[in-house]
Amino acid sequence: MTEAPDPEVVELATKIFDLARQGETETLAAYVDAGVPVNLTNDRGDSLVMLAAYHGHAAAVRALLERGADADRANDRGQTPLAGAVFKGEDEVIKVLLGGGADPAAGTPSAVDTARMFGKTDLLELFGAG
Repeated sequence: MTEAPDPEVVELATKIFDLARQGETETLAAYVDAGVPVNLTNDRGDSLVMLAAYHGHAAAVRALLERGADADRANDRGQTPLAGAVFKGEDEVIKVLLGGGADPAAGTPSAVDTARMFGKTDLLELFGAG
């Protein structure tokens, strides 16, 4: 029998995912520094990096990567933070993720596939797939 999750833990996790979505870099980094797993994922497999990247928060993405977050961690649908940033047109986030070692070919669809789908030739060149 599985125990129900502690409501306080669920509330804290919800708050931390919201910090990533909102780009609250300093507070988010403080929680990670205090012991919150840097690769924490929500019920859809979205990591803190994914949420920060998808919502255009380059500074939050950088802070998480500096703390050891996985730049290529795919969610439950196989999407990576880099592909999400390409989809949303978040150029600064794309640069930060690439600088943090993100693989443009990772995920389904990959960042390369996403750039092709939207005709973003500048990104294809950046990814070496032009």
